[in-house]
Amino acid sequence: MKVLEFWQDFSLMDSFFALDTVQQQIIISSAVAAGGMLAFIWHKRRQVKSIPLGEGWWGAGNKPLSVDDKIYPFKVQTSDEEIKDLHERIDRARYTNPLEDSGFQYGFNSTYLKKVVSYWRNEFDWKKQVAVLNKYPHFKTKIEGLDVHYIHVRPSHQKNQRILPLMLVHGWPGSFYEFYKIIPLLTENQDDLVFEVICPSLPGYGFSDAPQKQGFDSLAAARIFLTLMERLGFSQFYLQGGDWGSLITTNMAQMKPQCVKGLHLNMFTVRRGFKLLLTLMIGPYLPFLVGLGREDVQRLFPYLEKNVWEILKESGYFHIQATKPDTAGCGLNDSPVGLAAYILEKFSSWTNLKNRDLADGGLERMFSLDDLLTNVMIYWTTGSIVSSMRFYKENFKSNPDKRVDAKTEIFVPTGLAAFPGELMHCPKSWAELRYRNIYSYTFMPRGGHFAAFEEPQLLAGDLVQFVRKVEKF
Repeated sequence: MKVLEFWQDFSLMDSFFALDTVQQQIIISSAVAAGGMLAFIWHKRRQVKSIPLGEGWWGAGNKPLSVDDKIYPFKVQTSDEEIKDLHERIDRARYTNPLEDSGFQYGFNSTYLKKVVSYWRNEFDWKKQVAVLNKYPHFKTKIEGLDVHYIHVRPSHQKNQRILPLMLVHGWPGSFYEFYKIIPLLTENQDDLVFEVICPSLPGYGFSDAPQKQGFDSLAAARIFLTLMERLGFSQFYLQGGDWGSLITTNMAQMKPQCVKGLHLNMFTVRRGFKLLLTLMIGPYLPFLVGLGREDVQRLFPYLEKNVWEILKESGYFHIQATKPDTAGCGLNDSPVGLAAYILEKFSSWTNLKNRDLADGGLERMFSLDDLLTNVMIYWTTGSIVSSMRFYKENFKSNPDKRVDAKTEIFVPTGLAAFPGELMHCPKSWAELRYRNIYSYTFMPRGGHFAAFEEPQLLAGDLVQFVRKVEKF
């Protein structure tokens, strides 16, 4: 067969040389043009695609003619009146006894809730925790009509040490406080590279203003955070996120890929498609044919039981917040005990689904009550639970698969940390359908949804190794 192909090629060459010079030049020119067109098409397909930035104004009323773009220092504060009001509301709380041996299967077990609330009322020192929050420098700046809050931690520069800007973005029901344990690991290490960390509060969360108009979604948040980084003087930077932070940082990489040196995520999903369906059909039997390894198989199958069914059991909050957030939010914004139960139940099951079988939800196995209640207090003192819940409504008013960002692949260098306790496992072969330039994909040995809060050492280590790869290549 090879001999026949050779003589066919030889015969074609013979025919070519039999043509006159003009004919030969026409053929050569046509071939060059065709090759150039193919090269152009290949180059265009390889080009980094971006999505429009858009624009917005989320403050009350119309956009003024001039806008204040200055940056102002900010400090978290409290008062005796604020604490007194909290205690009075706690003292008036009503409880319903849990069902026998129900653990956390019906939600937050009220027997354990009484213990948490007793600690909150009698031992938790909010003034002390405010001092902890003010450990890092806080700032605010107005962007698109909203006062955007963030902390900005600069490292102490060592000789021969590169300083790389990094934005950390939280989700719901977390806050900037989730990152307090990982920040020193990123800003105080003695390696050859260190990070300058910017950690904002999502608009409508904590100390950032809530949007006053409808439509504030992840694209709007991404645009605001890009403006924040530009205002701080950063033309290139790294991003890290989980939960909503994962989507927002992904959107940032889609909007301005030239600014994002690397994108690191501890939660990532992809759109439904043929490859996913094929994986679910073949994966349990011939995983290597669809790009699955042993760890993928253990985390993914049986798919209905491990993923779909568990997501259904854990997503009741999602349907409420994506449809009628203000209704449920009324009670949470009025009752500190209700707010604590609603938020802390997520820190139980999203850390480890097995915690639902425990009477105390396993909360103190991973976290301290001081840390958990500090996060709750950020929501309570700012009255931001309703506006934080609205973010679901804004992002799911229409089919998210039809949004421009869902149809746009991500080409910036990407690092993915797959924690075993995350609600939905996404194999690398799936992630590659959306994130087209994966530098690292790590099966993390332990940890769940709140990676920075639960396992700061593991997350910091994976982030650093990813950045080293990007900086090297």
